[in-house]
Amino acid sequence: MLLDDRLAQIVPTLTPAQIQFALRFASGPERRFAPDEKLLDVGDRDMAVWLVVEGGIVARRRDGLGREGIFATGGPGQFSGEVSDLAGHASLAMVCAGPDGCTAYPFDLPHLRALLISSADIGELMMRAFILRRAALLEGDSVGSVILGEAGSPATVRLRGLLTRNSYPHSLIDAGGTEGKALVERLGVQAADLPILICPNGTVLRRPSDAEAGVGLGIVPDIKPGTTYDVIVVGAGPAGLAVAVYAASEGLSVLVVDSRSFGGQAGASSRIENYLGFPTGISGQALTARAFLQAQKFGAQFAVPVSVVELDCSQPPLHRVALDNGVSIYGRTVVIASGARYRRPEIENLDRFEATSVSYWATTIEAALCKGRDIVLVGGGNSAGQAAVFLAAHALQVHLAVRSSGLDASMSRYLIDRIKATPNIDLRVRTAVTGLSGTADGTLESIDMTCRESGDSRRVDARHMFLFIGADPNTQWLDRRITLDNKGFVATGSDPQLPLATSSPGVFAIGDVRRGSVKRVAAGVGEGAAAVAQIHAYLATLHS
Repeated sequence: MLLDDRLAQIVPTLTPAQIQFALRFASGPERRFAPDEKLLDVGDRDMAVWLVVEGGIVARRRDGLGREGIFATGGPGQFSGEVSDLAGHASLAMVCAGPDGCTAYPFDLPHLRALLISSADIGELMMRAFILRRAALLEGDSVGSVILGEAGSPATVRLRGLLTRNSYPHSLIDAGGTEGKALVERLGVQAADLPILICPNGTVLRRPSDAEAGVGLGIVPDIKPGTTYDVIVVGAGPAGLAVAVYAASEGLSVLVVDSRSFGGQAGASSRIENYLGFPTGISGQALTARAFLQAQKFGAQFAVPVSVVELDCSQPPLHRVALDNGVSIYGRTVVIASGARYRRPEIENLDRFEATSVSYWATTIEAALCKGRDIVLVGGGNSAGQAAVFLAAHALQVHLAVRSSGLDASMSRYLIDRIKATPNIDLRVRTAVTGLSGTADGTLESIDMTCRESGDSRRVDARHMFLFIGADPNTQWLDRRITLDNKGFVATGSDPQLPLATSSPGVFAIGDVRRGSVKRVAAGVGEGAAAVAQIHAYLATLHS
């Protein structure tokens, strides 16, 4: 267990010199807490991080059903907090004074960020502790939300995916099991209400949307209507995260909006092995989670899951951004980093099975659903290759269908070699999926795969199909206010001085959504960094 193996890093102790330095950034005077008195409770938002100078504290985890346990204890020179505190999210833990009480100093979010940035040593120590505490909470029991639902139902899988992609701890209780049936009866819910999301503070949400779940869990910030930012970033994939890190670290006020989670399509990648600086590879979730926390350390705000419904550039120099919660905010600049939407192939009856048996990404949730079964995976790019290798460790057989005559033109060599070396990946070139069969409720039972050259068809008994056939630009929300090319990508480059600028001054486009972009994680990060330099150049013209 992480909590046992790395306890010294999860609960580190500041030296006397570090304590004296840190106290210069405290947001208030010392406070004395009586024995067992609460410093903060599960569900509290925008709470201070407390640095103990005398006595001790006890952090307890608790889930939505009230199940709890001691997470860790701390004494002089040790501190409360985890990654929720960097974003002002609802607390996942309850912190109380120890049996002898404690004396501690508060650090609210602005003062905490100032401390993290002002001291590299203290910043490294505290950031590592925050990250490892969240990792330990994700690993442990009796913490976070509880999902009550049928394990394989589309709505349950969607909800679990939302929480997993946002690194939010949760547990699943199968509504069909003994414990689940008893809980359904206790809560007095109907089958149509499932899945149920029981938030850590006890709030019960019936079949919540992503947005409703985000609000209920306290991970959506309270954005005031009319707030103005230097930079509003639409999309929290690698490109958008890069803008957030570089812009916030240079003192610009930044808000990043994403309808699903941080990480984008890259965040769903099981392993990225050709990203600079990671010779052993790194999962997309881990890579983008680091950038997500790094951006928050510098002061970037994130509104996730929240969607943008309108971009109004008609009254520069401010651009109005309307959100799906009815709030409108303003940006001196806007960065379009909304990426792409998964492409749907022309397969009869596809829509019938999409909600239950067809996936456009492969995470541990989908892998568990197809464990020990044959699956079909369609696609010949790097995302398809990464998914095929990952799923091969769980599925009985992976039938990989590629429309072209091979993988060399579209997939990295290391992935091609790994696919050839994986015995349970059956590569079928010049092959397309031509038919789907299953039950009336949308459960897939068999898939027809046809060779485009010979016309020979083969039926595979499979309950799951994964589609990685590329994506179309996610620009439907722009409503023609920004110039697009004939394929829907955002056109940039009309100004040689600002090559990432769009047709509207102050609006930039980066990453997969931009015409002519290189579809690689590193390229998106590079464009994000370049965009910040161009944002500075544009903002300078407004003050000249």
